[in-house]
Amino acid sequence: MTKHDPFKWFETSPEIIRLAVMLYVRFPLSLRNGEDLLHERGIDVSHEAVRFWWQRFGPMFANEIRKRRIKGMKSSRWRWHLDEMFVKINGERHYLWRAVDHEGEVLESFVTKRRDKKAVLKFLRKAMRKHGRPEVIVTDKLRSYGAALKETGADARHETGRWENNRAENSHLPFRRRERAMLRFRRMRSLQKFAAVHASVFNHFNSERSLTRRHIFKLNRTVALAEWRGLCAE
Repeated sequence: MTKHDPFKWFETSPEIIRLAVMLYVRFPLSLRNGEDLLHERGIDVSHEAVRFWWQRFGPMFANEIRKRRIKGMKSSRWRWHLDEMFVKINGERHYLWRAVDHEGEVLESFVTKRRDKKAVLKFLRKAMRKHGRPEVIVTDKLRSYGAALKETGADARHETGRWENNRAENSHLPFRRRERAMLRFRRMRSLQKFAAVHASVFNHFNSERSLTRRHIFKLNRTVALAEWRGLCAE
């Protein structure tokens, strides 16, 4: 059985589509910034084409990256950091819940309107269904975490502390920069979609350059870029 080609009916080459999606999702650029950067490389496309490509192919690329990474991520069950960040949609406050492992990999993102036990339970069950149950769960002192973890039977693994959850707090920064470039979001569905795609792309290219030597960082960056160029290929 031949593999379905998602680029079959597109006149633009897959290489250009992958480049446009990577530039827009990975870096804090507007759609028109992406159009200008592609134009400097001799690629004449409109910003609306960039919008259509990321919405159409972004989830496909993110899903393929996620599948590849989950296979070899047993270490992600060791220690999770959970945190929520405030995101405004049309002036109304929403909450983006995120689970991050001990290496800074964003495991799961989930958007809700409320910041209560029910929201935490939905988020936890979704994350554990995909990644299993971690040995340690670190959160801030929001009481909803304790109540939800007690109901799931994971309260014995729960840890809190003033500086313990810095890993999750720092993981919000790349998304915050991206949010400002997009001038915020207009729908929950758009926020959920982009947060999931952005998390996978960030994980794929995040090499922790401060913890590795220069030649190792360059090698990891080259491998990540080569793998990106092969996403959804026949």
